[in-house]
Amino acid sequence: MIIRGKEFDVKNNVYIMGILNVTPDSFSDGGNFNSLDKALYHTEEMIAQGADIIDVGGESTRPGHIKISDEEEVERVAPILSAIRERFDVPVSLDSYKSGVVRANLGQIDLINDIWGLKYDSEMAEVVAESGLPYCLMHNRKNSEYNNFFEDFMADIKESLEIAERAGIKKEKIILDGGVGFAKSCEQNLQVINRTDELCALGYPVMVATSRKSVIGLTLDRELSERIIGTVATTVIGIMKGASFVRVHDISENYDAIRMTKSVLEERKWIK
Repeated sequence: MIIRGKEFDVKNNVYIMGILNVTPDSFSDGGNFNSLDKALYHTEEMIAQGADIIDVGGESTRPGHIKISDEEEVERVAPILSAIRERFDVPVSLDSYKSGVVRANLGQIDLINDIWGLKYDSEMAEVVAESGLPYCLMHNRKNSEYNNFFEDFMADIKESLEIAERAGIKKEKIILDGGVGFAKSCEQNLQVINRTDELCALGYPVMVATSRKSVIGLTLDRELSERIIGTVATTVIGIMKGASFVRVHDISENYDAIRMTKSVLEERKWIK
């Protein structure tokens, strides 16, 4: 997979997507990086610690979040996307499910990260296809009522993939994300993580995005600030199940976990 002219060997390597929330109300780090200077400093820090992609989000997607207009979201992310692209040689992802926000920033981004898997905005599939950019397709749904959870989960993913195919989004541009923390119970989230290999079996690179999420807090009885080890554990499981990407807040800890896991699996010192 090519992202910003760089080869991502998704069959053999594992890559880190570093989270940069430029929102006042993100569940984990709201307000920490919503100024240009703070955002750039944190970007530099994440790159130094091993981040391969920087994922910029302008609207919180935590449970009960307040939706904002396209215009407000663009105002939040556009200056930061532009500044990161100008200062750093790192692929930049835009975390947005709105076609208008994506379209307004196409010249500054290298990947589209859509938490609704083309099912929220009817124009998103067309925008993604026309852009030719890599696209992260996440599982989500408006209700959490399932007849058979994992069968319905996989059917939802395949439905999104069919939308992508009809729109002309190339298969080699797609990354799948199981959507841990979205329209799922704690037990269902654990199942998605545990069955990452079955998502990989669809033939697309898979991203595990569990960082600091409620499934870790509920499982371990830990507050947000105490969820790094739980996140690292899910990173290791994801890698062992075949994931090619992890999306995390805490870069250095997860980078070490990736290196150690890959070194054991390959029985050699692993260097990306």
